[in-house]
Amino acid sequence: MFLALTHPLRIARIIWVLARHDALYWPALMGESFAIRWSLRLWRRRNGLSDRQGERLAEALQSLGPTFVKLGQALSTRGDILGEAVAGDLATLQDRVPPFKGAGDVVSRALGAELSTRFTEFSTAPIAAASIAQVHFAVTTEGEPVAVKVLRPGVERRFAHDLSLFAWVAWLVHALFPFARRFRPREVVAVFARSVRVELDLRLEAAAAAELAENFEDHPGFHVPAVDWQRTSRRVLTLERVEGLRIDNGAAIRAAGHDTGRIMGIAAEAFFRQVFVDGFFHADMHPGNVFVRPDGGLSVVDFGIMGRLDAKGQDFMADVLVGFLRRDYRLVADAHVRAGFLPRGQDPALFAQALRSVGEAILDRPIAEISMARLLLQLLQVTAQFDMPAQPSLLLLQKTMLMAEGLGRNLDDSVNMWTIARPLIEDWMIQNRGPDARLAAGLREAQATIERLPRLLAQAEAIGEQALERRSAGFSPWWIAAAGLTGLLAGILLG
Repeated sequence: MFLALTHPLRIARIIWVLARHDALYWPALMGESFAIRWSLRLWRRRNGLSDRQGERLAEALQSLGPTFVKLGQALSTRGDILGEAVAGDLATLQDRVPPFKGAGDVVSRALGAELSTRFTEFSTAPIAAASIAQVHFAVTTEGEPVAVKVLRPGVERRFAHDLSLFAWVAWLVHALFPFARRFRPREVVAVFARSVRVELDLRLEAAAAAELAENFEDHPGFHVPAVDWQRTSRRVLTLERVEGLRIDNGAAIRAAGHDTGRIMGIAAEAFFRQVFVDGFFHADMHPGNVFVRPDGGLSVVDFGIMGRLDAKGQDFMADVLVGFLRRDYRLVADAHVRAGFLPRGQDPALFAQALRSVGEAILDRPIAEISMARLLLQLLQVTAQFDMPAQPSLLLLQKTMLMAEGLGRNLDDSVNMWTIARPLIEDWMIQNRGPDARLAAGLREAQATIERLPRLLAQAEAIGEQALERRSAGFSPWWIAAAGLTGLLAGILLG
């Protein structure tokens, strides 16, 4: 209740910070005029602000604190709301948070033992400091080099305060602005809040790292560091130390003699396996989290933000990606219809025509210049014309695709990641949705029905016994038979 009472005051402060950074789009609020544009340009020059609206918004969010930085990173996937240019600027948003002192004491309390009994070395200065935690290099008493991630003191309270504010604002937007409901602000905040809460319990991040490592245990080119469970708790995560070059350091990677084409192939296959095979993917693939190992393979770190995709989502994304790459716009439109995204009353053929207007402008370019991430951003803008609601469940995947494409272009701008992944996705579609796959699915369903028959017959028998009891109370035999048959059929259909 107290937090709710303070929300209006905090909103006022946020507006002031946004205005001070010229991150409020005044021409849209007050009308386009020469005087307004000239005044704003003069204000920006006097205060050393960027001429790019997205960069000014990023600076404002950084000054508002770590939760707002995380929010900006999430909004970087919403080109349909903010526009492609602003979303692109927010995609580069990185945490610039000063480190906190006393990390060793936090580790000792979290692990319930003196630091010297767990580590022979523990770096005083962190190697990385982010909004939620910071990372220190250390060496265990067994002589293993590790990286220790430590939560910031009091970070849970600050995020709880900010998440409460976001939920309140989303509720107001939903209630007061019907046109904004298509963007599902409350659902977006809920997805964001769930992601942050997972990051605030490092045991969950450890479990995510272990699951991803298990999925790739037979793939030596893609390495996930092992978890040291004996030195991990809610506030501390200890992982095998990763050695290698940051993937955005293209010059150093080429100087080391690595084959960038092979690295791109590993990255494309890893993306494909995570999304379409396992349905569990790393959703924070910014350059600081991906390293090229000395053997030319890839290592990933930071598993606080992970995404999951069910079979329905996998089918949808496969159709969208392959449909665009083949320029089969009706396939993309039909994917939206099957997923239930295109509202009733909207013409799929007209939607396919709108998709063509987006796709041709991007796909009619040299293959190395085709950007699927940009295409998906424009796709979100097209959906507004057809009253299609946003899909918060796909936000993390869209963000992952945007980051993966950026990493690939930085590494080798002559190679297109999606042309590498396309045959993998097409083979997956044949194996999972071709005639053989449909036959196998039908056989599995029939087998499952047969396995349920004894239980269904037992249920039918129980219904029959109840019916006999009711017969003595004056019920018709025909009603009894109908009830038993209905129960058996319902059991078969509903399982």
